[in-house]
Amino acid sequence: MKLVLASTSPRRRDLLARLGVTPDRIQGPDLDESPRPGELPRAYALRLAEEKARAVPREEDEIVIAGDTTIAVGRRILNKPEDDADHHAMLRLLSGRRHHCLSAVCVIDRDDKARTRIADTIVTFKRLSDAEIDAYIASGEGTGKAGGYAIQGRAEGLVRYLAGSHSGVVGLPLFETRALLVAAGWPLG
Repeated sequence: MKLVLASTSPRRRDLLARLGVTPDRIQGPDLDESPRPGELPRAYALRLAEEKARAVPREEDEIVIAGDTTIAVGRRILNKPEDDADHHAMLRLLSGRRHHCLSAVCVIDRDDKARTRIADTIVTFKRLSDAEIDAYIASGEGTGKAGGYAIQGRAEGLVRYLAGSHSGVVGLPLFETRALLVAAGWPLG
């Protein structure tokens, strides 16, 4: 049996390594990640995780794993910032406010059965000054990241409260991932 990681994220590869898992193949999916009209954040994250897993071709002896991390403020989905102004607006919205990091994972087994799970982590940043927001944006760390931040770097020093899966906020909830891999027959001790 072989494992395919449907992601080019080095964070997801590193998180799998924490479970003692090394993918046999890595291939990023190519799909439109736009939310559907009226789609709620939880449904969006679960849908994307499965669509990413299904977008990568799978051989008979392979299982595929994919994930999606979605930042949500209420029903609002915060994708990757489009530019510095959008990035500033996102961080201003998150400043001093509780939000959800929804980290979905999907494993497709050798029988083509998709299993999904989601970790809902509550994150609260301290109140951020404009200077702190500008400095964070200038660091480049949150560029290309859902919600405009990467908790595994400087942003962790801005987090006042976190309840849930830290690894999920980084990009792959390890408890849920391990359970799905075991259910798909992957040999984990």
